[in-house]
Amino acid sequence: MYVVGNYFALNAKSPFRHLIYPVPDPQGGLGVHATLDCNHQVRFGPDVEWLDPDTAADQIDYQPSKAKENDFYTSIRSYWPALPDNSLSVDYAGVRPKLSHPKIPRATEKLQFHDFNIAGTEEHGVKGLIHLFGIESPGLTSSLSLAEFVARATLKK
Repeated sequence: MYVVGNYFALNAKSPFRHLIYPVPDPQGGLGVHATLDCNHQVRFGPDVEWLDPDTAADQIDYQPSKAKENDFYTSIRSYWPALPDNSLSVDYAGVRPKLSHPKIPRATEKLQFHDFNIAGTEEHGVKGLIHLFGIESPGLTSSLSLAEFVARATLKK
């Protein structure tokens, strides 16, 4: 299962010194956030465009969508109301795999937000094997904690 995310670039000097993450998008993403590259250029994205669950990887259109521009202005202005008109340009689009899809009910509804999954011996029966599924960039900020968890799990037996 895949989701397409579009990105737009700011055609002006960055007003930010750090990343900005808004409230997560109910469609399944983390919201259109602001990121800075090494040259302090600002990019906004990704948005969330769910692909049909049966979409094969070779059927995905990787062209960013200028049609999303108004949605981006609206999203960005929720945390930066002073965003000037005509200051965004289409930058790129990316595709990311997801563990769940809004059209497919999950086997478990324990969590409202299904971000990632850790499966150990208890889940799959293979001693010493630990799978870490679906960890996107926010999860990578927890990589040291995840590494400690995996180390503890492998050393406890």
